[in-house]
Amino acid sequence: MILQLCGLSGAGKSTLSGMVKIKLQSLGKPTEIIDGDDYRKMLCRDLGFSKEDRCENIRRLGFVASKLSAHGIIAIISAINPYTEIRSELSSSYKDVQTVFVDCSIPTLIKRDTKGLYKKALLPEDHPDKIFNLTGINDPFDKPSNPDLHIYTSVKKKETCAEELFSFIMKHLGIKDSYLTTRIAV
Repeated sequence: MILQLCGLSGAGKSTLSGMVKIKLQSLGKPTEIIDGDDYRKMLCRDLGFSKEDRCENIRRLGFVASKLSAHGIIAIISAINPYTEIRSELSSSYKDVQTVFVDCSIPTLIKRDTKGLYKKALLPEDHPDKIFNLTGINDPFDKPSNPDLHIYTSVKKKETCAEELFSFIMKHLGIKDSYLTTRIAV
C-alpha cells in the first residue's frame, strides 16, 4: 500500500505520518515514511522548485514507495505534491496508491508557520528575504477533487486526524475493529 499525502507546507502531513506510523508498527504493520523534506536533502537535492523539478521529486518518492510496498511495507509519502497530473501519474504507475488530502486553511497555516515560510512569502516584492515559490501563496496547488481521504487539520485536533488516517489504512487493509481492540488491549 502506498499513501500519497498531499497538502500545503505546515498542514500536518509529517506530524500525522509519524503518529500513524507508531500506531501501525505497534500492531506489527511495517511502515515507512518517505518525507519530502528529508528526501530533498539527499535523494532529490539536485532538484529545485520548478514545476518540472517538483514532478520529478514526486516520481522519485513514488519509486522508493513502490519498492517498499512491493515488500509488504506500508509506504507513506509525505510531500506537498501540488499537481494533479503527477498525483494521477503515481496512482496509475503503481499498485494500490491512495491519495490523502491533508487540508488546512491558509490563515491557519500563516498562524502556525513553523518554518517561517509564509512570513517570507508574504514580504514585499522587493524584500531580499522574500520567497517567490511557496506553494499555495505564490506557486500553484491543485486541490485534489476526489481524494481517497480528505482530512481537515485546521478544524480538527491532530489526534482526531491521525485516527482518521489510521482507520482509513486499517479498513483498506481489511482489518476489523474487533482485531484492533484485542491487539491494542494486549
